[in-house]
Amino acid sequence: MSNPSTTPLPKNVDVVIIGAGAAGLMCALVASQRGRSVLVIDHANKVGKKILMSGGGRCNFTNIYCEPSNFISENVNFCKSALSRYTPYDFIALVNKHNIPHHEKKLGQLFCNNKSKDILEMLLHECHTSGAKIRTHCSVTNIASLNKNFEVQTNLGLTTCQSLVIATGGLSIPKMGATGFGYQVAKQFGLDVIPTRAALVPFTADKITLGQLSALSGSSLLVNVSCNNMSFKENLLFTHRGLSGPAILQISSYWQQGDCLEIDLLPELDLLQILEDKKRSNPKSELKTILTQFITKNMAQILLQLWFPDSAFTNKAINQFSHSELTSIAKQFHCWQFKPNGTEGYRTAEVTLGGVNCNEISSKTMQANKQKGLYFIGEALDMTGHLGGFNFQWAWASGAAAGEHV
Repeated sequence: MSNPSTTPLPKNVDVVIIGAGAAGLMCALVASQRGRSVLVIDHANKVGKKILMSGGGRCNFTNIYCEPSNFISENVNFCKSALSRYTPYDFIALVNKHNIPHHEKKLGQLFCNNKSKDILEMLLHECHTSGAKIRTHCSVTNIASLNKNFEVQTNLGLTTCQSLVIATGGLSIPKMGATGFGYQVAKQFGLDVIPTRAALVPFTADKITLGQLSALSGSSLLVNVSCNNMSFKENLLFTHRGLSGPAILQISSYWQQGDCLEIDLLPELDLLQILEDKKRSNPKSELKTILTQFITKNMAQILLQLWFPDSAFTNKAINQFSHSELTSIAKQFHCWQFKPNGTEGYRTAEVTLGGVNCNEISSKTMQANKQKGLYFIGEALDMTGHLGGFNFQWAWASGAAAGEHV
């Protein structure tokens, strides 16, 4: 699909799209199908790297329950227009057209049965058949606005266009080529950029806490985690750095440095009631033994030791605990207060919070209000979805919206 780097760029096209990821490729295929001449350029050696790595290599390409409420932005209404015009079912229709087998894993999350490559090849096929040109190893060195056109200077030469689309994503996973280029372009043309930070990212813990929890690394369980009036009920994973898993990644988008997480480790149980019942029905049973009905023996031992360092306390029979002590034990399991040391940062973050201020952009066309012909789509904008296919749906929807107007 990409031409050799020795081939000169076309001197003039209708549309230049910088960034050959999900949003850029969607914009390219929609625009080229309208008859526009389109050139997609990317500084990386391959296109669609985040598509290929997503969903554990199977690409969680959309979510059938996608709603504006699944997104975070300083302009929460901005996404409504694009999402309503290009829905998950529109993308599913494209997937079905290419006979790509897929399935719903849970909570509306759609995955390829085979490999993420199926989605990328579908997008590239659509671009190719409609005439869009794609060039990799192409780094932009300068952008200038001249009359009604843009001049885009690259290491492979100069090209001009009527419409320039910035689809360069955010700062997440720099080893795959992520940069702040899109934000630089926005600032060049006088657009406001909301401060960015890592999102959908694991938490780290301090050395003392890591030492206490190290033996739980690799263990997982269903929890309900809350922070700043948001809650997510999904799996938590203990790691050698701290906490991860879907529940943690979700809540990380709402967490601020210094905040404490409230974690219910047994969200589907009333532990106090269970302990009181056991005190009556099986008074000689040990606390740890009762807990192993719901969590592993190792986890019960470590968590009790963390919260109640007195070993004699945790080895007592259940009938030796007062109501007050059982209440304290239940509270720890249902309201564990965990204060992260920080996050793993952009290195492992799935997305970037913040970005180009959506108030600067038309929600219908994705065009910058201050600069005619300049468009921003996908993760470059201050629009961040929850985990579970929502960020891909935003890429498809925003890319399609711009593609209809460039």
